[in-house]
Amino acid sequence: MEGKKKNPRLNSVSVGTEAVFHVVIGLFAVCCIIPFLFVIIISFSAEASIREIGYSFFPNQWSTAAYTYAFDKLPQIWRSFFNSILITVVGTLLSTAMCAMYAYALYRPDFRFRNFFNFLSFFTMIFGGGLVPTYIVCKQLLGLSENYAALIVPLLVSPFNIIVMRTFFKSSVPMELIEAATIDGSGEYSTLFRIVVPIAKPGIATIALLNALAYWNDWFNSLLYIRQNKVLQPLQALLMELQNNVDYLNRMAGQIGAAAIQEAAKLPTQSLRMVLVVLIVLPIACAYPFFQRYIVSGLAIGSVKG
Repeated sequence: MEGKKKNPRLNSVSVGTEAVFHVVIGLFAVCCIIPFLFVIIISFSAEASIREIGYSFFPNQWSTAAYTYAFDKLPQIWRSFFNSILITVVGTLLSTAMCAMYAYALYRPDFRFRNFFNFLSFFTMIFGGGLVPTYIVCKQLLGLSENYAALIVPLLVSPFNIIVMRTFFKSSVPMELIEAATIDGSGEYSTLFRIVVPIAKPGIATIALLNALAYWNDWFNSLLYIRQNKVLQPLQALLMELQNNVDYLNRMAGQIGAAAIQEAAKLPTQSLRMVLVVLIVLPIACAYPFFQRYIVSGLAIGSVKG
């Protein structure tokens, strides 16, 4: 009776070394998770406990006052959530499409103006026009003021994402495949969307994630272009305004009077900061797993010989 054959290992690393690698990577993962768990714990800590013992994993008293203040005092926070989600989804789709098509044109060696547009994208990544010219062009020339377009259009084209996508096209999409499609009668758009895009999904998912992070975390454009119509205010700008209001009340309490000091003492100043972090980070953290499998598969491209 033949003995059971051992499954061959996929690599030449010894079991002990592999165990050490797993322990190191596990410790690194824990170091990444602990700060966020710490933020969540502080957001549920009572303000009196924070004043007494500072930030701690084991507060003397738990409280949801900061969440109550954030949601009850500002009904617009739900509207701002909707604004941020809408801006992030629409902006990510448009920006990813524009960057991918721009990068595809730079990838094609038969594109006549390839060098010019390549230089244009690289030059604008290093040198910017400045805040004042950008503001004048966006508000006066393009009319980007008090509307959703003001929060989407300024971030549509990212030179960094274009360079990343162009490099991905070069490393994963062979020109012979495009030439064969052209011989078979495929048009430019048909070649791009039916042949190139399915191959380039990991790269597209990567720049889509970068674009989503940029739109979700953006508050500066709201500060510039949304001055009167606060209904269009995204979540980040609203939460920043909320924090500034609380800080202002705390600073001015001593000048207003004893009653104001007592009222300011009830405000969840420290825990509110952590609530804002949770509200901003949690949605984008939930969206990351949808991009993960494409990003991981993209890391393996080029590591296996065809």
